[in-house]
Amino acid sequence: MYFSKVHSAQAKLLGADGVDVEVDITRGLYSIIIVGLPDKAVEEAKDRVSAAIKNSGFIAPKQKNQKLVISLAPADLKKSGTCFDVPIAIAYLLASRDINAATEHRLFIGELSLDGKLRPVCGVLPVVLFAKQRGFKEVFVPAENLSETFIAGGIKVFGAKNLNEIIDHISGKKEIVATNDKNEQNNKIAAPSDKKTEKIFDEIVGAEIAKRGLVIAASGGHNIALYGPPGTGKTMLAKSLPEILPPLNDSESIECSSIYSVNGQLNEPMVGEPPFRAPHHTSSYASIIGGGNNLKSGEITLAHNGVLFLDEFPEFDRRVIDSLRQPLEEKNITVSRAVGTIKFPAKFILIVSMNPCPCGYFKTGIKPCLCSQNSIQNYRRKISGPIVDRIDLWVEVAKVDYKKLCPGEKLPISGRKSNEARLSIKTAREIQVKRAGKLNSELAPREIKKFCVLDEKTQNLLNRSAERLDLSARSYYKIIKLARTIADIESSEKIKEPHILEALRYRPKDLYG
Repeated sequence: MYFSKVHSAQAKLLGADGVDVEVDITRGLYSIIIVGLPDKAVEEAKDRVSAAIKNSGFIAPKQKNQKLVISLAPADLKKSGTCFDVPIAIAYLLASRDINAATEHRLFIGELSLDGKLRPVCGVLPVVLFAKQRGFKEVFVPAENLSETFIAGGIKVFGAKNLNEIIDHISGKKEIVATNDKNEQNNKIAAPSDKKTEKIFDEIVGAEIAKRGLVIAASGGHNIALYGPPGTGKTMLAKSLPEILPPLNDSESIECSSIYSVNGQLNEPMVGEPPFRAPHHTSSYASIIGGGNNLKSGEITLAHNGVLFLDEFPEFDRRVIDSLRQPLEEKNITVSRAVGTIKFPAKFILIVSMNPCPCGYFKTGIKPCLCSQNSIQNYRRKISGPIVDRIDLWVEVAKVDYKKLCPGEKLPISGRKSNEARLSIKTAREIQVKRAGKLNSELAPREIKKFCVLDEKTQNLLNRSAERLDLSARSYYKIIKLARTIADIESSEKIKEPHILEALRYRPKDLYG
């Protein structure tokens, strides 16, 4: 009887679950069983591993008279994916005495092809961070996944091309050359680029109020809605928002990189700039919110620490629109299904665009509206009152004067350049974080009373306006938070009357005409 155990892990959204791979070999007719709630991909590992072991120069398990029991512990944790191929192969070779190596402080992850080569897997970054927290000294990953581990630091990660490279390394024959222990690469990757390839924000003319609204939204993390007739630049304005956002800090970058790593969408070594997600209005409920058979994250989680843009907002399914209530308020969303419950992070700036009606010309004076009163009413009902209340800025984007569109037209550039706006936003955010440890949009009512004090004259102005506009408690506090952001942009220590008046200006009036 022979037994061995090696360590592995299974990635989840912002972390990983440790999994011990145990192999027990006894004499008897050949049989192999994997226990520990494996899914179909894990069950198929026994055939992939057997072929990989044979093609790596060892005797395949199927060629021996033996009974194999492969246990993935803890047994009550559902195992999925192909990341356990490598640890299963190493554990078998140790148990069968084909190799001799110490694996106590080593963690293995990776998929095996039939010829023994390692294929990339999803969720490597969360696994490496987990290994670092648990005190592992070495982690072995597929070579193609190595670049995404540079951001982790503090732990040695080896990128192997095939099974033999790992065996030679842990046996002490030859060390794997490809590691994340390279200062030059670490420095290059760990510093997010401050360059913006596109300059959409600079190209927008004739929408100064909307651009001002974007700067305010970006400065305080506020949600914003752009409404107006077709062709006025609402989509272009929305797509320019990421340009003026400052780069992610280290913790935010690791969070976003982990999310994209688990979803298999980490196309660069790390996510250094705020994500921008723009799902189509035909997207399903599960693709936006998250869920499915394996409880995967949706677009609102992929937009974490970034921007979620919903173009043609009323065209989205009513269920999708109303489901935004919790993440907009709590910055996360809890998804419960029969297979389990999971809380996904969802802290993002929501930017939506919409037309006055289905045809887009209701009471615009540009073209006659072709919509029936019933279709207009149905269009309005898609946006419920609670959702309207959770959007801080409502900005009308009107038709642009043709003269401003003429090539060569000279316009004042103050406050319109993306680099200037980005610097202003970065400064305003630093003020907020220094004052309260968070952005203004995240302040709770008790924190508003502490950090957003109004003098008597400004308080009276707000109260009179709130009574006249019949504001809800949420809207009342949002006006104060918005005014605090406007004051921060102007480097004003106190909230003044002009700040309150500008904040009130962005409340929804008649959105459809």
